[in-house]
Amino acid sequence: MNLDLMPKVDLHCHLIGTVRASTFAELARREGLDLPDTPERIYADVNSLPPDPALYLNTRIPVPQGRSADEPEVSYSLFQVSSWVLQVLRDADDLTRITYEAFEDAHRTSATRHLEVSFDALTEHQEKLGYATVIEAYAEGIRMAERDFGMSGRLIAAIDRSKSGEEALSWVRTVVDNPHDYVAGIGLDNLETAGPPERFEAAFRLAGEAGLRRTAHSSEHAPVAANTITCLDMLGCDRIDHGYFVLEDDEVVARVRDEQIPFTVISTTSRRSWRPWRRASIAAMLEAGLNVIPASDDPGMFPTSLANEYRILSDQLAVRNERLRAMALAGVEACWLPEPEKDALRKRFESELASVVGVAGATVYVTGRTAR
Repeated sequence: MNLDLMPKVDLHCHLIGTVRASTFAELARREGLDLPDTPERIYADVNSLPPDPALYLNTRIPVPQGRSADEPEVSYSLFQVSSWVLQVLRDADDLTRITYEAFEDAHRTSATRHLEVSFDALTEHQEKLGYATVIEAYAEGIRMAERDFGMSGRLIAAIDRSKSGEEALSWVRTVVDNPHDYVAGIGLDNLETAGPPERFEAAFRLAGEAGLRRTAHSSEHAPVAANTITCLDMLGCDRIDHGYFVLEDDEVVARVRDEQIPFTVISTTSRRSWRPWRRASIAAMLEAGLNVIPASDDPGMFPTSLANEYRILSDQLAVRNERLRAMALAGVEACWLPEPEKDALRKRFESELASVVGVAGATVYVTGRTAR
């Protein structure tokens, strides 16, 4: 099966992490941003160093304690590079451009049919534009992509968990008070060790009351499964981003398997030394029958693509084509489109998947404990 042609849904993608190196270079020159190297070189050397290794002793799947052979001599953290990119996004046209380019790249590299991108709280210079202007700029980029590529898309307002609960509540109140058809929900981002999920209960409750969908990065940096239960039960999350450390608790694994909680997973990470651990964890999640859905995360900066993430599963983890097709369909089920649009997307996927595998009318659903 040609994985490049297989239709896909990407539910875990940070908009700032999609910005092309060439676009960053152009905007950095325009703004006169002084960088330590060219944007192309900086992107090639993105390598976030892991947190304190002592946090990860004796995990069920061993977390690498040292550096890997492919780490560059000079490393740039994902957060540092993202900060530089944010500095050069000056006006609404810039925001529309990077949104459109994110969708264009997803379409061309990965046959992505639906893309949900996370956006951060407004920077100081974006505050001058105002929330409504910023959101409409993002939405215009999506509309252009829908017109040009036949895609659909939604926006996710991201909470920075390194901030206080009060700041998060204020941010979500801004989102709720300014509803937009393209803003489908909220997410909880940044290093999990910087802010426990329970800190954001009030913000998530407000989002839920307003009808917004909810997700959170969980069991990614904190080596515990309990945070995922907090995200599900206290924050009311519809799906979980990452979730690899749920493997630390058999009862949690049993629950999320039985409930088929969607986990958006990415084999590639800016922490290069952790990539083998990520892939081993995803393999174990699959073996346990969890509802795993590949995503791209920060495809411009890692770099990767959604198609590449599927190829890693196929080539390195020996995931069978039937399971890969099931993941693509699971992405449709977990997306945040309104039901009529989701139903149309589901029918489109069933038709396109049948065409890709050459079996008329083929529809494959795989749940529960399934061989990889």
